[in-house]
Amino acid sequence: MVFLCPDHQEGQAIGKEPTVNKTALLGLLVALLLPLTGYLIVNSFSDQVVPMPRHMIYDSVSTRTVNGKEQNDTTWHRIPDFSLTNQLGRQVGWNDMKGKVVVADFFFTHCPTICPRLTTNMKRLQDGISSGQKIGDQQQRFVQFLSFTVDPERDSVEALREWGNRFSIDPDNWWLLTGDKKAIYDLSIKDMKVLAIDGKGVDTNFFHTDVMVLIDKNRLIRGFYHGLDTASVGQLSRDIILVSLEKDPKRAGLFAGQLGLLAVVFGAAIVCVIALFVFLKKEKPSYGPRTDQE
Repeated sequence: MVFLCPDHQEGQAIGKEPTVNKTALLGLLVALLLPLTGYLIVNSFSDQVVPMPRHMIYDSVSTRTVNGKEQNDTTWHRIPDFSLTNQLGRQVGWNDMKGKVVVADFFFTHCPTICPRLTTNMKRLQDGISSGQKIGDQQQRFVQFLSFTVDPERDSVEALREWGNRFSIDPDNWWLLTGDKKAIYDLSIKDMKVLAIDGKGVDTNFFHTDVMVLIDKNRLIRGFYHGLDTASVGQLSRDIILVSLEKDPKRAGLFAGQLGLLAVVFGAAIVCVIALFVFLKKEKPSYGPRTDQE
């Protein structure tokens, strides 16, 4: 039979030490260890960076001195906005593709040679990325495909729609674009530098190329690929995913640059928890009957 001392808290038995909630302390210790372990893992692999598709075209390079060392600041070429008409008869531009990675190519519907093959490979690219990103009945539309006609005088909205139907093109994230010829040629020759990459000396009055262009969310060119080459298209498919996952350097995370400090804080907290556990384990107060001298 256990007797309770009336001068002590109810439920505290004579001759028994207060118990330490080991489960709670263990849970707290694990909760603190997990973030620290995660930091150590991330830090250990920080040097093993996946190579990202590099920027391709720049406007200027300036030099500045930081802490006594010279650094080059590159201003990368940003594709300007445009307003063209897609196969649905809708006027579209870059504002309609915010936050998306873009893949662009150039074709015309009367082309008897490379254009059908180029469109077929783009279609496979679209289908492969879309099927790999399905979530239930929804698809993540993180990439936009653009096909600019280089023969806008003949490639009307109706002609583009027929071309799209011929290849079962999904118009939600693949636009066939027509409009002002000068605007299209300026985009291809001056801004995307397609002819310089093609390297075949194509007539600038009517060019014919199989080049596909990868453009990131900031409208910067990240790669050129030959749309008739299976290996090159495969590389493009991988680079689309890498660029889509790339963090915007202008948007720093909440704990950017603070991971080291957080690791120290979590480490100190773990030491405190262990010290508290040891202290409570060593402390063994005994309780007995009160005497007249007390």
